[in-house]
Amino acid sequence: MTRSAVALNSAVSQRMILGMPVVDLGWANAFAFASEAVSRASGQVSLAFLNANNANLMMKDAEYREVLHRQVVFPDGHGVDIASYLFHGRMFPANLNGTDFVPALLTYIERPMRVAMIGARPDVLARAAENFRKHAPWHEFLPVSDGFFDRRRSREVLADVRAQKADILLVAMGSPMQEKWVDAYVGPQDARLVITVGALFDFVAQEFPRAPKLLRRLRLEWFYRLAMEPKRMWRRYVLGNPLFLLHVFLHKLTGRARKSVGSASLGARKC
Repeated sequence: MTRSAVALNSAVSQRMILGMPVVDLGWANAFAFASEAVSRASGQVSLAFLNANNANLMMKDAEYREVLHRQVVFPDGHGVDIASYLFHGRMFPANLNGTDFVPALLTYIERPMRVAMIGARPDVLARAAENFRKHAPWHEFLPVSDGFFDRRRSREVLADVRAQKADILLVAMGSPMQEKWVDAYVGPQDARLVITVGALFDFVAQEFPRAPKLLRRLRLEWFYRLAMEPKRMWRRYVLGNPLFLLHVFLHKLTGRARKSVGSASLGARKC
């Protein structure tokens, strides 16, 4: 299998954030883009998300950066908005974080889809699949494997995905593992649209509560998660957020920020 840039039907505007092209779309156009990707007769699109934490990981992990360059990256959270404002003079038109975007996309896509799911603990995965069925009952949700399988079994797990004839594959293993795993193993024969979704299954299964809507509108869900899980999240937010801002300001000061890349054909994978 080889990789190549395959033009989708319409060019999509992107902005450079710390050297990473990030899609510049509102909600409606983002839904249309993803819906078109899953409806194509060939090829594959992998969606990932860039937030402050992922950006910090990308800045120290060259392999992860290369993987993200081969995927379609959506903006996630207030941090990348700050970066966009400093680099381009405006914030992104929408906070396309996976926790909100994926359930809304499933509602947007009216044609029944087979949605395979990999990730989280077995009990969480099962509850997430059940709640997804209640949310969008016209789709079929297929919990294939938890996220703790032996990675040497990756080909076997994906054989199960192919046996289910999935249209969409959701992978929840945490970053950067989930993006690297998709890049290494998942191809068009497995699903046309692949989305790496982080903690989405935990939220859908109600393992962890979502922040109140006001905090989400203000793009301060990170603050709520820190308050709810300080021992687990303090390093990510208390240390990570200032580190991200440092990366942004240094990038700005050294003149490495770039203008919007404008209309660009987004990458897809084909056999």
